[in-house]
Amino acid sequence: MADAHARPPARRRLLVSGLLLGLGTAGAVDEIVFHQLLHWHHFYDRASGAAGLVSDGLLHAGTFSAAVAGMALLADARRRGRFVPALWWGAVLTGAGAFQVWDGLVHHKLLRLHQVRYGVDLTGYDVGWIVPGVLLLAAGVALLLRARARPVAVT
Repeated sequence: MADAHARPPARRRLLVSGLLLGLGTAGAVDEIVFHQLLHWHHFYDRASGAAGLVSDGLLHAGTFSAAVAGMALLADARRRGRFVPALWWGAVLTGAGAFQVWDGLVHHKLLRLHQVRYGVDLTGYDVGWIVPGVLLLAAGVALLLRARARPVAVT
């Protein structure tokens, strides 16, 4: 007989589900919009165009795999009746925000793998890239803290 509340692994799996889906979704939006539709940059712009395309493909494969794994874990949590909306949405927003902030600070500024755009003043683009990520991250952490004390009821 199942206990009245989900054990910690169920919460961890739901948390990982949201983080993977948030990370994968943010990465896919970046890849599709900025790499493929706008042609503003590739994931790796410090070599030939062919290397940029390959790096985009690897990024896309990684983000798609993360999103699929997140959805599979979500389906499992829902099947088991262990879905906690605030926990899952908090994890999704945290994953998306973390991707955006990591990309903006580490990939763009620290490692200089690529920039948002080339041949323009980057200040506005950097602010427009990083600030929404920080807001997503803050909203996600707030939801996670709110959901932290709530038990996962078994339905």
